[in-house]
Amino acid sequence: MKRNPESTGKRCAICRMEKPEEAMIPLSGIRPPVLELIRKTHPEVDLQGSICLSDFNRFRILEYEQVLAGERQQLSDLEKKVLQSVSDNTPLTRNLNEQFEKQIPLGARIADRVALFGGSWRFILIFGSVILLWIAVNSLLLLSRAFDPFPFILLNLVLSCLAALQAPVIMMSQNRQAAKDRIRAEQDYMTNLKAEVEIRLLNEKMDHLLYRQLPDLLEAQDLVMELLSGMNRENETVR
Repeated sequence: MKRNPESTGKRCAICRMEKPEEAMIPLSGIRPPVLELIRKTHPEVDLQGSICLSDFNRFRILEYEQVLAGERQQLSDLEKKVLQSVSDNTPLTRNLNEQFEKQIPLGARIADRVALFGGSWRFILIFGSVILLWIAVNSLLLLSRAFDPFPFILLNLVLSCLAALQAPVIMMSQNRQAAKDRIRAEQDYMTNLKAEVEIRLLNEKMDHLLYRQLPDLLEAQDLVMELLSGMNRENETVR
């Protein structure tokens, strides 16, 4: 298929703008679902014409919106962000740790420090030493004037109060970590969804390139076969 060197471009059947031939896609080579969307939106379009890449990408995004919405009856905010990112060609990944740390209030920071210290061997050793010292003082050093004699009721009260305060603080830290994990899971989902959409778009681009270049490849193959046939005839003539 030989191209006319005088041809400067083609007119898009959707936006009616004249663009280079390399930026145009024949309607006959578009997948049926996308073509059906084009025909519903623009019933007057000529199926023998071509559309530009920008309009083609817009209808492809619309197709994926309908596919995702058909699975859940409605499109979630995460999926809208993914499709908008694909349309605008902007990245989705971001530093979650930096973003999350900026939003942590003072109480949550204190809860994290308490949970970090309470779940360490340092806390166990210090607290065990305090308990042993308490028992030794009230059992050996202050036999007649012990402020907490056996069975150490005051010590039990202190331990109960410490456990009652430590449990909600640790739960606060765990809830914050769960919220962070949920944001990370949402980002992973959006990244995977965008990768799937990008792969589909890449496959369509490859199909489009093959559709446009296949006639040229066939023509080049015919020329090579003619040259080989001519060389074979010349060799037979020489012999």
